[in-house]
Amino acid sequence: MNIAVEIRRIAKLKGTFQLRSGASSDTYFDKYQFEAYPKLLRAIAEGMVPLVPAHTQVLAGLELGGIPVATVLSQLTEIPAAFIRKEAKSYGTCKYAEGPPLPQSGVVIVEDVVSTGGAILDAVRKLRSDGVRPLVVLCVIDRETGGKEALQREGLELRSLFRMRDIEHAA
Repeated sequence: MNIAVEIRRIAKLKGTFQLRSGASSDTYFDKYQFEAYPKLLRAIAEGMVPLVPAHTQVLAGLELGGIPVATVLSQLTEIPAAFIRKEAKSYGTCKYAEGPPLPQSGVVIVEDVVSTGGAILDAVRKLRSDGVRPLVVLCVIDRETGGKEALQREGLELRSLFRMRDIEHAA
């Protein structure tokens, strides 16, 4: 299976879309489409396994799109997965991070599509305020619209399975 071609076929939409950052784009990747197909999601996670740094202790999937990717990646690597909410629950445990306790180091953030990196940076601020220092950020698609650079300014490396141009030009 050519993963990039399948992502483009299943999840690439053309039109006018507003991104989380507020920017407009004529291309949108509906991540829920590529995450909804088990064979494709597994192939994506298999492709991401080599991106996981040695000494990773927890894969932290960001709500909502990073969670399926982190879960399958966890299954393949046998590294525990945690789930990072945008906001702490207002009931029960009132946590923003679900799953195993997060160590101070050895945490890898997992996201689906990165544009400006805003959602990741929001999560990183919460994690750092709790003493957690993420190793790197992994994503399926880097839209190449400033996210990698924004993360670098915060001392984080972005490792992507694909860049937007890889999806666009896949054959």
